[in-house]
Amino acid sequence: MEAGFEEIARTGVEGVRVEVLAKNLGVTKGGFYRRFRDRAALLDAMLQHWSAGRIAAIEKQTSLDGATARERLKALIALYSERMNTEGMAVELAIRQWARSDELAANAVASVDAARLKNVGHLYRATGLAAEEADAQAFLFYCFVFGQSLLFLERGQRKRTQLVAKSAETLLRGL
Repeated sequence: MEAGFEEIARTGVEGVRVEVLAKNLGVTKGGFYRRFRDRAALLDAMLQHWSAGRIAAIEKQTSLDGATARERLKALIALYSERMNTEGMAVELAIRQWARSDELAANAVASVDAARLKNVGHLYRATGLAAEEADAQAFLFYCFVFGQSLLFLERGQRKRTQLVAKSAETLLRGL
């Protein structure tokens, strides 16, 4: 599965092929088939692993564990904006692209998005916002978190850091 994620990050779901993975792993196609029934089984296992991992991560990341909701939101912004996980983002984008034409992938992405929005919405509700406002803030939060990672800013890292910090202040204003 790890080789499958590396390949999907590099070439998209179309590149996740038995021949390619077997060659990259230095095994025969038969070795691959002892682990997975076929390519579809591998892709299904990858979707399940990805969605379960993303859901577990957001549940852990939004757990208050003694922090205030505002502190947790601020920590989440820092986590997703201060250090770029380029391979993780490549996998995320590849799975989202795959979801545009595959129902199973679309369902996996929808479940991850729902968990992310629900958990961050709970944090905003914990700050005292009404449910509708908290849900809207959670949506804006994720638009920011993922959107900022996709932008190439011409003014360099220092300007990016300042812009992210100012945006984070806006997302947390009044909480």
